[in-house]
Amino acid sequence: MPGFHVEHFGCRAARADGEALSARLSAAGLAEADLRASELVVVNTCSVTAEADRAARAFIRRAHRLNPAARIVVTGCYAQRAPQELASLPGVRAVVGNSHKALAPEIALGLIGGSRPAAGSELVSITPAPQGAVAPPQVAQVVFADDRFAHSFLEDAPLVPGTQTRPNLKIQEGCSNRCAFCVIPQTRGPSKSLPAASVLRQVESFVAAGSRELVLSGINLGRWGRDLEAADGLRGRSLAALVRRIFECTSLERLRLSSVEPMDWDDELIALMSEFGGRRLCRHAHLPLQSGSDAVLRRMFRRYRPWHYAAKVQALLCAAGRDLTLGADVMVGFPGESDCEFEETLAFLRALPFGYLHLFPFSPRPGTAGWALHAASPVPAAVVTERMARLRALAAEMMLAHRRSFVGRTLPAITLRTPAEVASRNRTAALTENFLHVDLNGSFAANQLVQARVASIDRDGRLEADKIL
Repeated sequence: MPGFHVEHFGCRAARADGEALSARLSAAGLAEADLRASELVVVNTCSVTAEADRAARAFIRRAHRLNPAARIVVTGCYAQRAPQELASLPGVRAVVGNSHKALAPEIALGLIGGSRPAAGSELVSITPAPQGAVAPPQVAQVVFADDRFAHSFLEDAPLVPGTQTRPNLKIQEGCSNRCAFCVIPQTRGPSKSLPAASVLRQVESFVAAGSRELVLSGINLGRWGRDLEAADGLRGRSLAALVRRIFECTSLERLRLSSVEPMDWDDELIALMSEFGGRRLCRHAHLPLQSGSDAVLRRMFRRYRPWHYAAKVQALLCAAGRDLTLGADVMVGFPGESDCEFEETLAFLRALPFGYLHLFPFSPRPGTAGWALHAASPVPAAVVTERMARLRALAAEMMLAHRRSFVGRTLPAITLRTPAEVASRNRTAALTENFLHVDLNGSFAANQLVQARVASIDRDGRLEADKIL
Protein backbone atom coordinates (compact mmCIF):
# COMPACT_ATOMS: atom_id res chain seq x y z
CA MET A 1 0.00 0.00 0.00
CA PRO A 2 1.63 3.31 -1.08
CA GLY A 3 2.36 5.73 1.76
CA PHE A 4 1.64 9.45 1.86
CA HIS A 5 2.49 12.34 4.14
CA VAL A 6 0.67 15.69 4.31
CA GLU A 7 2.48 18.66 5.85
CA HIS A 8 0.27 21.52 7.00
CA PHE A 9 1.06 25.24 7.09
CA GLY A 10 -1.23 28.15 7.92
CA CYS A 11 -4.63 28.72 9.45
CA ARG A 12 -7.44 26.42 10.64
CA ALA A 13 -9.12 26.61 7.24
CA ALA A 14 -5.90 25.54 5.52
CA ARG A 15 -5.60 22.69 8.01
CA ALA A 16 -9.15 21.63 7.11
CA ASP A 17 -8.11 21.52 3.44
CA GLY A 18 -5.19 19.25 4.29
CA GLU A 19 -7.32 16.96 6.44
CA ALA A 20 -9.89 16.64 3.65
CA LEU A 21 -7.16 15.79 1.16
CA SER A 22 -5.76 13.18 3.55
CA ALA A 23 -9.21 11.62 3.90
CA ARG A 24 -9.54 11.38 0.12
CA LEU A 25 -6.13 9.73 -0.23
CA SER A 26 -6.88 7.27 2.57
CA ALA A 27 -10.23 6.41 0.97
CA ALA A 28 -8.35 5.67 -2.28
CA GLY A 29 -6.23 3.05 -0.49
CA LEU A 30 -3.11 4.98 0.47
CA ALA A 31 -1.74 4.82 4.01
CA GLU A 32 -0.45 7.72 6.09
CA ALA A 33 3.28 7.26 6.67
CA ASP A 34 6.40 8.94 7.96
CA LEU A 35 7.99 11.52 5.68
CA ARG A 36 10.98 9.30 4.95
CA ALA A 37 8.79 6.32 4.00
CA SER A 38 6.20 8.09 1.85
CA GLU A 39 5.93 7.74 -1.89
CA LEU A 40 3.79 10.86 -1.98
CA VAL A 41 4.42 14.06 -0.01
CA VAL A 42 1.77 16.79 -0.10
CA VAL A 43 2.82 20.25 1.11
CA ASN A 44 -0.22 22.35 2.02
CA THR A 45 1.19 25.87 1.98
CA CYS A 46 0.35 29.29 3.40
CA SER A 47 1.40 32.62 1.89
CA VAL A 48 0.10 35.18 4.35
CA THR A 49 3.67 36.31 5.16
CA ALA A 50 7.11 36.06 3.60
CA GLU A 51 8.09 33.83 6.53
CA ALA A 52 5.30 31.40 5.62
CA ASP A 53 6.69 31.20 2.08
CA ARG A 54 10.20 30.60 3.42
CA ALA A 55 9.04 27.85 5.77
CA ALA A 56 7.28 26.02 2.93
CA ARG A 57 10.35 26.20 0.67
CA ALA A 58 12.56 24.96 3.50
CA PHE A 59 10.28 21.99 4.13
CA ILE A 60 10.17 21.05 0.43
CA ARG A 61 13.97 21.07 0.24
CA ARG A 62 14.19 19.01 3.43
CA ALA A 63 11.60 16.51 2.19
CA HIS A 64 13.50 16.02 -1.08
CA ARG A 65 16.79 15.63 0.78
CA LEU A 66 15.37 13.02 3.19
CA ASN A 67 13.31 11.20 0.57
CA PRO A 68 14.60 11.89 -2.96
CA ALA A 69 12.27 9.33 -4.55
CA ALA A 70 9.09 10.90 -3.15
CA ARG A 71 6.71 12.65 -5.50
CA ILE A 72 6.09 16.07 -3.98
CA VAL A 73 2.78 17.84 -4.62
CA VAL A 74 2.48 21.44 -3.47
CA THR A 75 -0.94 23.02 -2.91
CA GLY A 76 -2.46 25.87 -0.91
CA CYS A 77 -2.08 29.64 -1.00
CA TYR A 78 1.60 29.83 -1.98
CA ALA A 79 0.89 27.38 -4.81
CA GLN A 80 -1.82 29.72 -6.07
CA ARG A 81 0.21 32.92 -5.69
CA ALA A 82 3.53 31.78 -7.19
CA PRO A 83 3.14 28.33 -8.78
CA GLN A 84 6.17 28.52 -11.07
CA GLU A 85 8.39 29.57 -8.17
CA LEU A 86 7.47 26.34 -6.38
CA ALA A 87 7.68 24.27 -9.56
CA SER A 88 11.36 25.19 -9.84
CA LEU A 89 12.21 23.47 -6.54
CA PRO A 90 13.82 20.02 -6.73
CA GLY A 91 11.49 17.07 -6.23
CA VAL A 92 8.27 18.96 -6.96
CA ARG A 93 6.17 16.95 -9.41
CA ALA A 94 2.94 18.94 -9.30
CA VAL A 95 1.78 22.35 -8.13
CA VAL A 96 -1.97 22.63 -7.50
CA GLY A 97 -3.27 26.10 -6.67
CA ASN A 98 -6.37 26.70 -4.58
CA SER A 99 -8.28 27.23 -7.83
CA HIS A 100 -7.94 23.47 -8.54
CA LYS A 101 -7.79 22.14 -4.98
CA ALA A 102 -10.75 19.80 -5.48
CA LEU A 103 -8.68 18.04 -8.16
CA ALA A 104 -5.61 17.68 -5.93
CA PRO A 105 -6.41 14.10 -4.79
CA GLU A 106 -6.85 12.97 -8.40
CA ILE A 107 -3.63 14.68 -9.44
CA ALA A 108 -1.69 13.16 -6.54
CA LEU A 109 -3.07 9.68 -7.20
CA GLY A 110 -2.14 10.03 -10.86
CA LEU A 111 1.48 10.64 -9.88
CA ILE A 112 1.53 7.55 -7.68
CA GLY A 113 0.12 5.56 -10.58
CA GLY A 114 2.85 6.81 -12.87
CA SER A 115 0.55 8.98 -14.94
CA ARG A 116 -0.35 12.63 -15.04
CA PRO A 117 -3.79 14.23 -15.32
CA ALA A 118 -4.81 15.05 -18.84
CA ALA A 119 -4.44 18.68 -19.78
CA GLY A 120 -6.80 20.30 -22.22
CA SER A 121 -9.95 19.75 -20.19
CA GLU A 122 -11.93 22.86 -19.46
CA LEU A 123 -11.56 21.94 -15.78
CA VAL A 124 -7.80 22.28 -15.87
CA SER A 125 -5.69 25.29 -16.69
CA ILE A 126 -1.91 25.04 -16.81
CA THR A 127 -0.47 28.35 -15.69
CA PRO A 128 2.22 29.73 -18.03
CA ALA A 129 5.52 30.74 -16.51
CA PRO A 130 5.69 34.51 -15.92
CA GLN A 131 8.20 36.46 -17.94
CA GLY A 132 11.67 36.04 -16.48
CA ALA A 133 10.70 33.05 -14.30
CA VAL A 134 13.06 30.15 -13.89
CA ALA A 135 11.83 27.29 -16.07
CA PRO A 136 10.89 24.20 -14.05
CA PRO A 137 12.97 21.07 -14.53
CA GLN A 138 12.02 18.82 -17.44
CA VAL A 139 10.29 16.01 -15.54
CA ALA A 140 6.73 14.70 -15.53
CA GLN A 141 5.51 17.85 -13.86
CA VAL A 142 2.21 19.71 -13.94
CA VAL A 143 1.12 23.12 -12.68
CA PHE A 144 -2.56 23.88 -12.16
CA ALA A 145 -3.68 27.39 -11.16
CA ASP A 146 -5.90 30.08 -12.59
CA ASP A 147 -8.12 32.89 -11.37
CA ARG A 148 -11.52 31.18 -11.79
CA PHE A 149 -11.48 29.21 -8.51
CA ALA A 150 -14.09 26.86 -9.96
CA HIS A 151 -12.74 23.82 -8.10
CA SER A 152 -11.63 25.31 -4.82
CA PHE A 153 -13.87 23.39 -2.39
CA LEU A 154 -13.12 19.89 -1.12
CA GLU A 155 -16.75 19.64 0.02
CA ASP A 156 -17.32 15.93 -0.48
CA ALA A 157 -14.44 14.76 1.70
CA PRO A 158 -15.78 12.74 4.66
CA LEU A 159 -15.41 14.36 8.08
CA VAL A 160 -14.23 11.61 10.40
CA PRO A 161 -12.11 11.60 13.58
CA GLY A 162 -8.43 11.38 12.73
CA THR A 163 -5.27 12.84 14.18
CA GLN A 164 -7.33 15.66 15.71
CA THR A 165 -9.96 15.08 18.37
CA ARG A 166 -11.62 18.35 17.35
CA PRO A 167 -11.41 18.54 13.54
CA ASN A 168 -12.22 21.64 11.53
CA LEU A 169 -15.19 21.64 9.19
CA LYS A 170 -14.51 24.35 6.62
CA ILE A 171 -17.87 25.74 5.53
CA GLN A 172 -16.69 28.91 3.77
CA GLU A 173 -13.89 29.60 1.30
CA GLY A 174 -12.30 32.79 0.01
CA CYS A 175 -12.77 36.43 0.92
CA SER A 176 -14.33 39.38 -0.89
CA ASN A 177 -12.75 42.01 1.37
CA ARG A 178 -9.76 43.93 0.14
CA CYS A 179 -7.68 44.64 3.25
CA ALA A 180 -4.52 46.48 2.25
CA PHE A 181 -2.14 43.93 3.78
CA CYS A 182 -3.86 40.70 2.68
CA VAL A 183 -3.14 38.44 -0.28
CA ILE A 184 -5.99 36.01 0.48
CA PRO A 185 -8.45 37.35 -2.17
CA GLN A 186 -5.78 36.57 -4.76
CA THR A 187 -4.92 33.14 -3.40
CA ARG A 188 -8.41 31.87 -2.49
CA GLY A 189 -10.81 33.91 -4.59
CA PRO A 190 -14.13 35.49 -3.58
CA SER A 191 -16.30 34.29 -0.72
CA LYS A 192 -18.01 30.95 -1.38
CA SER A 193 -20.20 28.97 1.03
CA LEU A 194 -20.76 25.26 1.49
CA PRO A 195 -24.54 24.69 1.21
CA ALA A 196 -26.38 24.14 4.47
CA ALA A 197 -27.48 20.64 3.46
CA SER A 198 -23.85 19.63 2.93
CA VAL A 199 -22.87 21.12 6.28
CA LEU A 200 -25.60 19.21 8.09
CA ARG A 201 -24.61 15.94 6.41
CA GLN A 202 -21.03 16.46 7.53
CA VAL A 203 -22.07 17.23 11.11
CA GLU A 204 -24.34 14.18 11.23
CA SER A 205 -21.56 11.88 10.01
CA PHE A 206 -19.22 13.42 12.57
CA VAL A 207 -21.68 12.73 15.40
CA ALA A 208 -22.39 9.22 14.13
CA ALA A 209 -18.67 8.46 14.37
CA GLY A 210 -18.81 9.18 18.10
CA SER A 211 -17.15 12.60 18.06
CA ARG A 212 -18.05 15.32 20.55
CA GLU A 213 -16.62 18.74 19.62
CA LEU A 214 -16.51 20.24 16.13
CA VAL A 215 -14.89 23.50 15.00
CA LEU A 216 -16.56 25.49 12.22
CA SER A 217 -13.93 27.31 10.20
CA GLY A 218 -13.60 29.42 7.09
CA ILE A 219 -11.40 32.04 5.51
CA ASN A 220 -14.06 34.66 6.33
CA LEU A 221 -16.43 32.52 8.39
CA GLY A 222 -18.90 35.26 9.29
CA ARG A 223 -19.78 35.70 5.61
CA TRP A 224 -21.16 32.18 5.31
CA GLY A 225 -24.41 32.01 3.34
CA ARG A 226 -24.40 35.44 1.75
CA ASP A 227 -23.51 34.06 -1.68
CA LEU A 228 -26.15 31.30 -1.63
CA GLU A 229 -29.31 31.73 -3.68
CA ALA A 230 -31.24 29.50 -1.30
CA ALA A 231 -30.46 28.64 2.28
CA ASP A 232 -31.95 25.14 2.41
CA GLY A 233 -34.88 26.17 4.59
CA LEU A 234 -32.85 28.30 6.99
CA ARG A 235 -34.43 31.39 8.49
CA GLY A 236 -31.93 33.64 6.74
CA ARG A 237 -28.66 33.22 4.87
CA SER A 238 -26.40 33.80 7.85
CA LEU A 239 -23.92 31.99 10.05
CA ALA A 240 -26.28 32.40 13.00
CA ALA A 241 -29.11 30.71 11.07
CA LEU A 242 -26.81 27.81 10.21
CA VAL A 243 -25.63 27.35 13.79
CA ARG A 244 -29.21 27.30 15.04
CA ARG A 245 -30.13 24.69 12.42
CA ILE A 246 -27.16 22.53 13.51
CA PHE A 247 -28.43 22.64 17.09
CA GLU A 248 -32.01 21.90 16.00
CA CYS A 249 -31.27 19.06 13.56
CA THR A 250 -28.25 17.25 15.02
CA SER A 251 -27.17 15.95 18.41
CA LEU A 252 -23.73 17.58 18.21
CA GLU A 253 -22.68 18.11 21.80
CA ARG A 254 -20.27 21.01 21.39
CA LEU A 255 -19.64 23.51 18.59
CA ARG A 256 -16.81 26.01 18.45
CA LEU A 257 -16.53 28.94 16.04
CA SER A 258 -13.12 29.84 14.72
CA SER A 259 -12.19 33.42 13.81
CA VAL A 260 -15.14 35.72 13.01
CA GLU A 261 -14.63 39.32 11.87
CA PRO A 262 -15.86 41.95 14.37
CA MET A 263 -18.71 43.30 12.24
CA ASP A 264 -19.99 39.79 11.49
CA TRP A 265 -20.88 39.27 15.15
CA ASP A 266 -24.44 40.43 14.50
CA ASP A 267 -27.22 40.52 17.09
CA GLU A 268 -28.47 37.04 16.14
CA LEU A 269 -25.05 35.41 16.48
CA ILE A 270 -24.41 37.14 19.81
CA ALA A 271 -27.86 35.99 21.00
CA LEU A 272 -26.84 32.39 20.30
CA MET A 273 -23.91 32.87 22.65
CA SER A 274 -26.36 33.89 25.35
CA GLU A 275 -28.74 31.01 24.60
CA PHE A 276 -26.25 28.16 24.11
CA GLY A 277 -22.94 29.46 25.49
CA GLY A 278 -21.34 27.13 28.00
CA ARG A 279 -23.51 24.24 26.85
CA ARG A 280 -23.47 23.47 23.14
CA LEU A 281 -21.70 26.64 21.93
CA CYS A 282 -18.22 27.31 23.26
CA ARG A 283 -17.69 30.57 25.13
CA HIS A 284 -14.72 31.51 23.01
CA ALA A 285 -14.62 34.38 20.51
CA HIS A 286 -11.70 35.27 18.25
CA LEU A 287 -12.18 38.69 16.69
CA PRO A 288 -9.32 39.86 14.40
CA LEU A 289 -8.30 43.36 15.45
CA GLN A 290 -5.02 44.16 13.61
CA SER A 291 -4.72 47.63 15.19
CA GLY A 292 -6.30 49.71 17.93
CA SER A 293 -5.58 52.95 16.03
CA ASP A 294 -8.39 54.37 13.93
CA ALA A 295 -5.94 55.92 11.47
CA VAL A 296 -4.11 52.63 10.93
CA LEU A 297 -7.37 50.70 10.49
CA ARG A 298 -8.40 53.18 7.80
CA ARG A 299 -5.10 52.72 5.96
CA MET A 300 -5.60 48.96 6.23
CA PHE A 301 -9.08 49.29 4.62
CA ARG A 302 -10.61 47.51 7.62
CA ARG A 303 -14.40 47.83 7.89
CA TYR A 304 -14.72 48.85 11.54
CA ARG A 305 -13.37 51.46 13.91
CA PRO A 306 -11.94 50.80 17.39
CA TRP A 307 -15.19 51.85 19.08
CA HIS A 308 -17.15 49.40 16.90
CA TYR A 309 -14.81 46.61 18.00
CA ALA A 310 -15.13 47.54 21.68
CA ALA A 311 -18.94 47.56 21.41
CA LYS A 312 -18.95 44.04 19.94
CA VAL A 313 -16.70 42.80 22.74
CA GLN A 314 -18.97 44.33 25.36
CA ALA A 315 -22.02 42.68 23.78
CA LEU A 316 -20.26 39.31 23.75
CA LEU A 317 -19.27 39.68 27.40
CA CYS A 318 -22.85 40.47 28.33
CA ALA A 319 -24.05 37.41 26.40
CA ALA A 320 -21.42 34.87 27.46
CA GLY A 321 -20.49 36.14 30.90
CA ARG A 322 -17.11 36.33 32.62
CA ASP A 323 -16.03 32.89 31.42
CA LEU A 324 -15.68 34.10 27.81
CA THR A 325 -12.15 33.75 26.42
CA LEU A 326 -11.49 36.57 23.97
CA GLY A 327 -8.71 36.42 21.40
CA ALA A 328 -7.45 38.70 18.66
CA ASP A 329 -4.90 39.07 15.88
CA VAL A 330 -2.71 42.17 16.14
CA MET A 331 -0.34 43.38 13.43
CA VAL A 332 2.79 45.41 14.20
CA GLY A 333 4.58 47.77 11.85
CA PHE A 334 1.95 48.44 9.20
CA PRO A 335 3.40 51.07 6.82
CA GLY A 336 3.43 54.51 8.37
CA GLU A 337 2.56 53.27 11.89
CA SER A 338 3.78 56.10 14.14
CA ASP A 339 4.79 55.91 17.78
CA CYS A 340 1.51 57.60 18.69
CA GLU A 341 -0.55 55.11 16.67
CA PHE A 342 1.25 52.19 18.28
CA GLU A 343 0.57 53.63 21.74
CA GLU A 344 -3.11 53.87 20.78
CA THR A 345 -3.06 50.15 20.05
CA LEU A 346 -1.43 49.37 23.40
CA ALA A 347 -3.99 51.45 25.28
CA PHE A 348 -6.86 49.83 23.39
CA LEU A 349 -5.63 46.32 24.15
CA ARG A 350 -5.17 47.10 27.85
CA ALA A 351 -8.79 48.28 28.04
CA LEU A 352 -10.27 44.95 26.96
CA PRO A 353 -10.12 41.54 28.73
CA PHE A 354 -8.18 39.53 26.17
CA GLY A 355 -7.28 35.97 27.10
CA TYR A 356 -4.68 35.69 24.35
CA LEU A 357 -3.26 37.65 21.41
CA HIS A 358 -1.79 36.40 18.13
CA LEU A 359 0.93 38.89 17.20
CA PHE A 360 2.39 39.37 13.71
CA PRO A 361 4.86 41.79 12.16
CA PHE A 362 3.60 43.31 8.90
CA SER A 363 4.86 41.43 5.86
CA PRO A 364 4.55 43.14 2.47
CA ARG A 365 2.78 40.88 -0.02
CA PRO A 366 3.15 41.46 -3.78
CA GLY A 367 -0.04 42.64 -5.45
CA THR A 368 -1.56 44.23 -2.35
CA ALA A 369 -2.02 47.91 -1.52
CA GLY A 370 0.27 47.38 1.46
CA TRP A 371 3.14 46.53 -0.90
CA ALA A 372 3.17 50.07 -2.31
CA LEU A 373 2.57 51.63 1.11
CA HIS A 374 5.56 49.74 2.48
CA ALA A 375 7.77 50.96 -0.35
CA ALA A 376 6.76 54.54 0.42
CA SER A 377 6.67 54.48 4.23
CA PRO A 378 8.26 51.40 5.83
CA VAL A 379 8.53 51.04 9.59
CA PRO A 380 12.20 50.32 10.44
CA ALA A 381 12.90 46.71 11.40
CA ALA A 382 14.41 47.73 14.74
CA VAL A 383 11.24 49.62 15.61
CA VAL A 384 9.08 46.62 14.69
CA THR A 385 11.23 44.38 16.88
CA GLU A 386 10.91 46.72 19.86
CA ARG A 387 7.16 47.04 19.44
CA MET A 388 6.74 43.28 19.11
CA ALA A 389 8.62 42.82 22.38
CA ARG A 390 6.33 45.25 24.18
CA LEU A 391 3.23 43.55 22.79
CA ARG A 392 4.51 40.09 23.71
CA ALA A 393 5.01 41.27 27.29
CA LEU A 394 1.48 42.68 27.39
CA ALA A 395 0.02 39.51 25.84
CA ALA A 396 1.77 37.32 28.42
CA GLU A 397 0.52 39.53 31.25
CA MET A 398 -3.08 39.40 29.99
CA MET A 399 -2.97 35.66 29.36
CA LEU A 400 -1.74 34.95 32.89
CA ALA A 401 -4.35 37.24 34.46
CA HIS A 402 -7.13 35.56 32.50
CA ARG A 403 -6.01 32.04 33.35
CA ARG A 404 -5.42 32.81 37.03
CA SER A 405 -9.06 33.84 37.31
CA PHE A 406 -10.07 30.20 36.77
CA VAL A 407 -7.92 28.60 39.49
CA GLY A 408 -10.31 26.86 41.87
CA ARG A 409 -13.08 26.79 39.25
CA THR A 410 -14.66 23.76 37.60
CA LEU A 411 -14.97 23.95 33.81
CA PRO A 412 -16.31 21.66 31.06
CA ALA A 413 -13.47 20.22 28.97
CA ILE A 414 -12.67 17.68 26.29
CA THR A 415 -9.70 15.31 26.51
CA LEU A 416 -7.26 15.45 23.59
CA ARG A 417 -4.65 13.19 22.07
CA THR A 418 -1.88 13.64 24.61
CA PRO A 419 1.73 14.35 23.60
CA ALA A 420 4.26 11.81 24.88
CA GLU A 421 5.97 14.39 27.10
CA VAL A 422 2.71 15.16 28.91
CA ALA A 423 1.71 11.48 29.16
CA SER A 424 5.09 10.62 30.71
CA ARG A 425 4.09 12.76 33.71
CA ASN A 426 0.79 10.86 34.06
CA ARG A 427 -1.14 13.82 32.68
CA THR A 428 -3.76 14.10 29.95
CA ALA A 429 -4.03 17.08 27.62
CA ALA A 430 -7.46 18.69 27.60
CA LEU A 431 -9.15 21.83 26.34
CA THR A 432 -11.82 23.60 28.32
CA GLU A 433 -15.03 24.70 26.66
CA ASN A 434 -13.80 28.31 26.92
CA PHE A 435 -10.46 27.54 25.22
CA LEU A 436 -8.01 27.01 28.07
CA HIS A 437 -5.42 24.28 27.63
CA VAL A 438 -5.10 22.23 30.82
CA ASP A 439 -3.19 19.16 31.97
CA LEU A 440 -5.48 16.71 33.77
CA ASN A 441 -3.99 14.62 36.55
CA GLY A 442 -4.22 11.00 35.43
CA SER A 443 -4.37 9.16 32.13
CA PHE A 444 -7.59 9.31 30.09
CA ALA A 445 -8.62 8.45 26.54
CA ALA A 446 -9.15 11.25 24.03
CA ASN A 447 -12.61 12.54 23.08
CA GLN A 448 -14.16 12.44 26.56
CA LEU A 449 -16.27 15.33 27.81
CA VAL A 450 -15.32 15.89 31.45
CA GLN A 451 -15.57 18.38 34.26
CA ALA A 452 -12.13 19.72 35.16
CA ARG A 453 -11.41 21.43 38.48
CA VAL A 454 -8.48 23.82 37.92
CA ALA A 455 -6.03 23.30 40.78
CA SER A 456 -2.99 25.45 39.94
CA ILE A 457 -1.14 27.56 37.39
CA ASP A 458 2.61 27.78 36.87
CA ARG A 459 4.63 30.84 35.86
CA ASP A 460 4.27 29.96 32.16
CA GLY A 461 0.49 29.86 32.40
CA ARG A 462 0.14 26.08 32.28
CA LEU A 463 -3.00 24.99 34.14
CA GLU A 464 -3.20 21.75 36.08
CA ALA A 465 -6.62 20.28 36.83
CA ASP A 466 -8.35 17.28 38.35
CA LYS A 467 -11.05 15.35 36.48
CA ILE A 468 -14.11 15.18 38.72
CA LEU A 469 -16.64 13.64 36.31
